[in-house]
Order: sequence, then C-alpha cells, then structure tokens
Amino acid sequence: MKKWGFLICIIVVGYILTQSPAALGGNKEMSIIVLDADKKYEGYRTAANIEMKKHIHKGNLVLVNSEHPIKPEGVRSDIVYVAKERDLLSGYGVLDTKIMLSREVAERFQKMVEAAAQEEVRYFLMSSGYRDFEKQDELYRQKGSDYALPAGYSEHNLGLSLDIGSSLAPMSEAPEGAWLEKNAWKYGFILRYPKDKVNVTGIQYEPWHFRYVGMPHSAIMYENQMVLEEYLEMLKEKRDVTVDLDGETFRIHYYRVSEDNKVYVPEHESYDISGDNMEGVIVTVKEPS
Repeated sequence: MKKWGFLICIIVVGYILTQSPAALGGNKEMSIIVLDADKKYEGYRTAANIEMKKHIHKGNLVLVNSEHPIKPEGVRSDIVYVAKERDLLSGYGVLDTKIMLSREVAERFQKMVEAAAQEEVRYFLMSSGYRDFEKQDELYRQKGSDYALPAGYSEHNLGLSLDIGSSLAPMSEAPEGAWLEKNAWKYGFILRYPKDKVNVTGIQYEPWHFRYVGMPHSAIMYENQMVLEEYLEMLKEKRDVTVDLDGETFRIHYYRVSEDNKVYVPEHESYDISGDNMEGVIVTVKEPS
C-alpha cells in the first residue's frame, strides 16, 4: 500500500495564515496557505444558491454533536449490511451480522485493515456502525446518557462512523488501536474523540470511534492536531486554503450559503461538496496532475 507523505507547498502571492504545531509521527509540517485573491476563482462558475442549500446538511464533513443534530438528508444513501457483502469482509471480524455502514466507508475500512496486516497488525473487529434513529432512541432509553446519545445527535446515525475493536485487548492498549491512531488519516479516517480534546468535542476519550471525512481533510486534521469542530472553524475563518499532499494539490473553499453570498465551483476540474451542518458548504477541488 502506498504510503502518503507531506510536502509543503509554498505557493504565494498570499501569506501563511497558520503554522501547524510540531509535526506528528515523523511527518513534515503542513502549512495552511491562503489562495491568491486575484486568481482563486479563475475557471470557476457561480453556483445557484438554491442548489447549494441542499448540501448544507449532508456530506463527509457534516458536524454532529449536542448542538447540531443530523437532518434526514445527512444519512448516507449507500448503507449496507456489512456481513452480507462478501467482498467487504476480508481482514477483520464483525461482532454482529446486523452491523450496517456506508458501503464506501466499509471499502475504505477494508483497505485500511489490509494495510495494517502488512505490518503484522491484523486482529481488527468491527463492533458497531450505522444506526437508524429508531435504533439510536432504543439504545438511549436502555443505556442512558452516560452510554449513548439521543437519536439524531450521534455520528452513528450518519453511516460515516464506526466503532473498531481488537480481539487482543481494549483499543487503548491493543496494537490495532495504536496503529489506527498513527495511520487512519491515510485512508480518510480520523479518531473522532481524542483524549486531549474532550473540552472541544464534549465527548470522553473513545479510542474505538473513527469517523470517515476523506482526503485531504483527514490529513490536515491529523497533521495540525485538530478535531472536526476545530477544522471547520478554521475553514470558516480562512475561507480559501490550499495544501499539497504527496505532490497532489487541493484547494479548499468555505462558503456561508445565503442569498447575498456567492458560491463558486470549478467549471472543468473535479470537486466535492460537503455541508458543515450549520450554515455553510465546503468545496474541495483536486488540481489535475
């Protein structure tokens, strides 16, 4: 499996807005750089606001917490029973044959555990995935607020999050947990509730709970020691940033969606749109190689 690495791209007619903290895991620091104001919208078109409003509450970057519940459109449309998808089951076990997850996320998870196996880390278990609102409500009523969140306020209601275990030991002690903390970002995943970010997330440390956000977002969050709340706040503040990831350049634009605010999307380049589940959308553009 190809190992991703960081390269710093100093593209500047702008200036460096934010320096990352000390690099983690031996990677180079990733600087977040402002895009040249005169050139950032060359080759872009104005998108219809009515079209963009449909994206606010769905996508890989939607924030779900005690203040921002999931809207129905935020639930992934590709939910599958993992145990019934034979092509998705190699390299790990499932604790329950009824576990569901976004098929795309399950595919990414499988690639991740296959990469771990090449480093002799191979005792992964999928213990939980997607839960619909009814199942979440049942869990909340049975277990209470110390164990579960109300329906609509859990990331498990999205289809983008899963709980990962090890058959060797608790994840806080298992080789699988240590490997994921260092490497999950390479496959688009983040440790959603780290030990040192409880005051930001409002959730106690959960070494088993991983969330798919996709590249390059997982890389930026890992390198700058950000959780999703902090990352979205940074994008909202900086609005337009660019990063280089292993020689590939990504431009990331944040837009507050309103009648008097324009949203731009590329005319010819590939891009992805995700809402923040608040008031904005993030347009991520990958420059052609």
